[in-house]
Amino acid sequence: MAEASFAGLCRVEQAMGIPVGIDVRDPWVDPAALDRAFAWLRWVDATFSTYRPDSAISRLDAGTLALGDAAPEVRDVLGRCEALRVRTHGCFDVRARGALDPSAFVKGWAVEAATSMLVQAGARNLCVHAGGDVCVRGERAARQPWRVGIQHPWQRDRVAAVLRTRDLAVATSGSYERGAHVVDPRTGRAPEGVASVTVLGPDLATADAYATAAFAMGLEGPAWTAGLDDYDALTILADGRVLSTPGVARLRADGDPATPIAQTA
Repeated sequence: MAEASFAGLCRVEQAMGIPVGIDVRDPWVDPAALDRAFAWLRWVDATFSTYRPDSAISRLDAGTLALGDAAPEVRDVLGRCEALRVRTHGCFDVRARGALDPSAFVKGWAVEAATSMLVQAGARNLCVHAGGDVCVRGERAARQPWRVGIQHPWQRDRVAAVLRTRDLAVATSGSYERGAHVVDPRTGRAPEGVASVTVLGPDLATADAYATAAFAMGLEGPAWTAGLDDYDALTILADGRVLSTPGVARLRADGDPATPIAQTA
């Protein structure tokens, strides 16, 4: 998560089953803009939740709603997910566990859209973060970039790296928060050898999907992320080694990007 706010507007609310924080550093932004952003996130949860039997996703999965009758946003999300399935050679798949579940794309997509809503409302310097997904714009203070921490996979009171940036989307996928919830669609099994994958780039929805796909690939993931256009990645292996693409090193604020992180659990 990004560091705490001491100016402007800052609010944390429960949405999509997780705490979502919005930190706007522009004092002229109307607080109603945050109301609209959180209302959007609640609509996303009601529409895309896999836990609510009345959501569009649950109804599509159950066969009680036809895709053509779903909201345009639902059709757009599933279309983009299919394109990402092809782009990731099947490693990002909304049916990896059988049931329809686009959650690994939807969270980043929703946060990216909420960020755009705030920008349209006049925000120029802001951070939106939700359960490992972070989207920042502008600066946290004059001539000071945002500092985004990547969660350490074994030590909950530490970060694995800190990134300095002004405009970036950052998404992390791993097993340390929710257990082995990501599987390799090619095998149906949880990946081995990788603790977490963080992907950064211009679009949070895509970064979210790429992080999930690269984590699902296991030890094949770092080579795959090295070939991505416009996106960079930091992978922490189960043995504590850290592998990153060149773009990560340019943003890191905490020393040698090749320094390994020792496994503590």
